[in-house]
Amino acid sequence: MKKMINAVESLLEESLNGFAKAHEDIIQLNHQPHFVSRKHKAKAGKVALVSGGGSGHEPLHTGLVGQGMLDAACPGQIFTSPTPDQMMAAAEAVENEAGILFIVKNYAGDVMNFEIAGEMLDYPHETVLVSDDVSLPKDHPTGRRGVAGTLIVEKIVGAAAEAGATLAECKSLGDRVNDCTASMGVALTSCTVPALGQPTFDIGDNEIEMGVGIHGERGREPMDLANATEIVEHLATAIDAELKPQPGQKILLHVNGFGATPLMELYLVYDLAVKYWQQRGIEIERSLVGNYTTSLDMAGCSITIILLDEELTKLWDAPVHTANLRW
Repeated sequence: MKKMINAVESLLEESLNGFAKAHEDIIQLNHQPHFVSRKHKAKAGKVALVSGGGSGHEPLHTGLVGQGMLDAACPGQIFTSPTPDQMMAAAEAVENEAGILFIVKNYAGDVMNFEIAGEMLDYPHETVLVSDDVSLPKDHPTGRRGVAGTLIVEKIVGAAAEAGATLAECKSLGDRVNDCTASMGVALTSCTVPALGQPTFDIGDNEIEMGVGIHGERGREPMDLANATEIVEHLATAIDAELKPQPGQKILLHVNGFGATPLMELYLVYDLAVKYWQQRGIEIERSLVGNYTTSLDMAGCSITIILLDEELTKLWDAPVHTANLRW
């Protein structure tokens, strides 16, 4: 294993220190417990958005803290949920007289720890559970996973909170965005967790894993390596079958890299996905391409679409200024 690290034990701390120094105009880092928060706290009366999860998915979530998006993010160790004390400390630091909205990816550790934190908070709070991964069936015992659609929920709800939406309105909006968002990913290689020192699963040179999550877990099925058109067709067909967009429907199309796939390939995937939906009469209203919800050094990508309406488009377009998303 070749990694640009000093020691596995100090990797997260040193990485967070570097992140905080690189973006000291936007965020501040709290130590013991770790959380990242907006450097300039929002005005009183704004709902505070708090998210988090295991590290290894950067820039999710720390890179999305700032104006128009998250107020705080709690990074756990690699692929490990942050602890309730991190979540409580972050919530207390950014609470702003309008309550706390937790945005939580649907993984057992995240869900449990955010629930524990919520039970100990004295502030009004709600939770939006993100479950956009259509590689798992709706009736899966633990529910569908939250993956790249999490960024879309955080951006749209973040814009609404910035504009003065109430806690109940932010909660309702987050649930609505989750319901009209779908994602699916494919891996060409596994990823290497530094503490493990080897790939998390074996994959042949002529194989791909279809329907992977973002924690180095296997997909729903191994498949023979195919060309990009066939891979995109497989991903897009599963997403289309879930959301069933009708001709004339406007969508946001997000192609997300898992960490080791060049932008050249991601834009190729985007072009193929655009053709897939345009052939079906769907209008690509907005786009986002790049590494946003990663899985360390995994090669592969995911495709996400959200069904847009005028309100959601306006909220997506609203100003945002974070380390990794800004306009």
